[in-house]
Amino acid sequence: MSKTEMTSPQKRLVFAGLTLSDLPHRRCGVIRGPSSTRPILWVLEENNIRVVVKDYSANGFLFRNIIGRFLVWREYKAYRRLKGLEGVPVFYGTIGGLAVVFEELPGRNVEGLEHETRLPEKFFQDLRALVERIHKRGLAHCDLKRAPNTIIGPDEKPYIVDWSAAIAHREFRFFPLNLIYQRFIQDDFNAIIKLQLRHCPESIDPEERTRYFHRGPVERAIRSIRDGARDILQKIA
Repeated sequence: MSKTEMTSPQKRLVFAGLTLSDLPHRRCGVIRGPSSTRPILWVLEENNIRVVVKDYSANGFLFRNIIGRFLVWREYKAYRRLKGLEGVPVFYGTIGGLAVVFEELPGRNVEGLEHETRLPEKFFQDLRALVERIHKRGLAHCDLKRAPNTIIGPDEKPYIVDWSAAIAHREFRFFPLNLIYQRFIQDDFNAIIKLQLRHCPESIDPEERTRYFHRGPVERAIRSIRDGARDILQKIA
């Protein structure tokens, strides 16, 4: 993760007072343009600090004011739970209830990386440890199977981005939702195994491999409910 002499509160002040109308003029790049249901991703830079702004204000009126505001609120809640956790972008705040601002992480995402190089077992040990720390904060990511959400930094350590689909344990703590939440937790680990199979399959524990490929009838039913909930979140995030 990038280091500067500024503390995190000082860095946040650099981007304090940003408005949605500022973004097109102050941006130094666009990672992804908007679609009818996807926000635009701006890159801004001030005082050698680069941030990403996920902005729903370019979406349609109903979408941005109902779904967009809901997702900004959810991502804000996720970042608040993850504050100070190494391996997660620094969160700088929200803009007008329609955009979230967070640290741009150096490095590259792992999508298709197996065609260029193979990640070592140590990377997956670190990734598992990071996911375990996230779960201890009472959060499941729910979208780690999308390889772009995992980044390998210049320090060769894993970083996880995109928290709009994350689910908090307290939201799913009662039966039968607690079973679905446990499935989301297992899915985060399964996403690691899925990626690990592409890079160093020989390092996967045999019991984990068995659990990954086995699908019992009860688990299939839970997965069906979970998949429906996750698909809705992924489509609008």
